[in-house]
Amino acid sequence: MRLTIVGQLKGQLTAATRIAMDRGAAVTHAETVDQAMRTLRAGRGADLIMVDVALDVRELIAGLEAERFHVPVVACGVDNDARAAVAAIQSGAKEYIPLPPDPELIAAVLAAVADDQRDLVFRDPAMIAVVQLATQIAGSAASVLITGESGSGKEMLARHVHQKSLRANKPFVSVNCAAIPEQLLESELFGHEKGAFTGASARRIGKFEEASGGTLLLDEISEMDVRLQAKLLRALQERVIDRVGGSKPVPVDIRVIATSNRVLADEVRRGTFREDLLYRLNVVTLKIPPLRDRPSDILELATHFAKKYAVANGMPVRPLSAEARAQIARGRFPGNVRELENTIHRAVLLASGPEIGAEAILSPDGGPMAPARTADAASRAAETAEMITRSFVGRTVADVERELILDTLGHTQGNRTHAANILGISIRTLRNKLNQYDEEGYAITPPQGGVAAA
Repeated sequence: MRLTIVGQLKGQLTAATRIAMDRGAAVTHAETVDQAMRTLRAGRGADLIMVDVALDVRELIAGLEAERFHVPVVACGVDNDARAAVAAIQSGAKEYIPLPPDPELIAAVLAAVADDQRDLVFRDPAMIAVVQLATQIAGSAASVLITGESGSGKEMLARHVHQKSLRANKPFVSVNCAAIPEQLLESELFGHEKGAFTGASARRIGKFEEASGGTLLLDEISEMDVRLQAKLLRALQERVIDRVGGSKPVPVDIRVIATSNRVLADEVRRGTFREDLLYRLNVVTLKIPPLRDRPSDILELATHFAKKYAVANGMPVRPLSAEARAQIARGRFPGNVRELENTIHRAVLLASGPEIGAEAILSPDGGPMAPARTADAASRAAETAEMITRSFVGRTVADVERELILDTLGHTQGNRTHAANILGISIRTLRNKLNQYDEEGYAITPPQGGVAAA
């Protein structure tokens, strides 16, 4: 985790720095917004910026956007400065941390950023095979090509390769080749010298140099212009780059991972992608199956996202009802994991009651989610049952038992006697199990009226 703290290091901010370093963050300090921008231009990348609200937060965020530095910003300041806190959030800060610093709050913010970068969740055998291969080749220096449909999790798999590699403690830098205009992508990748073109008012270190020692992800590389592909090929072959407007080559030490939602061999035949670059990139190819071809991952991911967005929105963690799970298992999800994530995030916000019901599983326009196929009801039910059964594979009996007990208690609205009867166990056994789950930190559905129903 690379953290840049912007502001005067006096007292409370110094304490925040010390806490972050104790939690494993590599901390860089800049006293002013200008100094922070110079640090980023010099290639000292950041995964998170913490800025004192005494500085101009709006200016910092505007500068980051103008120069295409995609870094989340959190503001910090004395806890009674409510006006400054509101202004910082309105300016684009993701969070506000009151000072004096709370070690647990800072740890939570750092963990949230780290978790956003490491959410690789899978259970289906098809995905297990891909992850096993990724882990196997991670320790090598070979370039990797990751293919798959949009939203299938290519960047997450790339981060997994980096984290399992010998470069795990070095930077992981990502560039979305499809999101940056063609005329700016060369500068973004290779950097530029002052005066190299109109608007180049200072030297800017590119992503190749920023990632030196670590891993560079070229996301959706098929969108890169053929002319720029030639310069990229040279960088991969010779491990040197030329800044725009520069007079001498700059050595770099990186591992390149590229992703594409297209078949690059087809692009080679069309003349839009260089064949020699394809051979250089795909020393190892990892192909991620679409979500529809790994059904056991659907419910596993849904459960993960339900917990993640409940915590993120300050809401209680609630299980998915049996009806909701069946509806999700039937879903088509042409947008793959990204679409499923948005569906569950929406459901967490819309659901009422002790669990997330099927009525909260909606499409973006508020209508019911389209089923995967138009088969008759019987075959759909059989398919759903098979998906749910497959989702249990690889889980412990204790995990399945706990989920069954908590789901049943939710259906009975906290009535323990009814839940015990449905489960076929004694009320004493149920109470012992619930006490155990409560001690382990799991949410227990309270009985209606707040009194345990025996």
